[in-house]
Amino acid sequence: MEKKKRSVLIVDDDKSILRIFTLILQKQEYETDTAETGEEAMNKISDRPYDLALVDVKLPDIDGIDLLRRMNSTNPSMIKIVITGFASAEDGIKALDSGADAYLVKPVRPEELVRLVKEKLKH
Repeated sequence: MEKKKRSVLIVDDDKSILRIFTLILQKQEYETDTAETGEEAMNKISDRPYDLALVDVKLPDIDGIDLLRRMNSTNPSMIKIVITGFASAEDGIKALDSGADAYLVKPVRPEELVRLVKEKLKH
């Protein structure tokens, strides 16, 4: 029986980040999907379950922290990793308090992304 691929939703308004993260994760045999807005992400997770979501803090329609809270109430078992280009201790604490399982700062090194995704999906 073939092992089911783990699914990852990448939420970022930067198309180049979406493309790069998709390529990196697909090389690791993950099934990927993307969303450029919080609303699009919420629509996608209501249509199907994802094992993990990578969520940018700055989105055009909703704050990534608010999106985390919404995702948590809709799909609490989904692993959520926050990604931001504007790192601050306050944002990190807010993200973790809002249901994030981890926090990454842009620019994200490919090996760091892969390591964290693998580590979080093991649990």
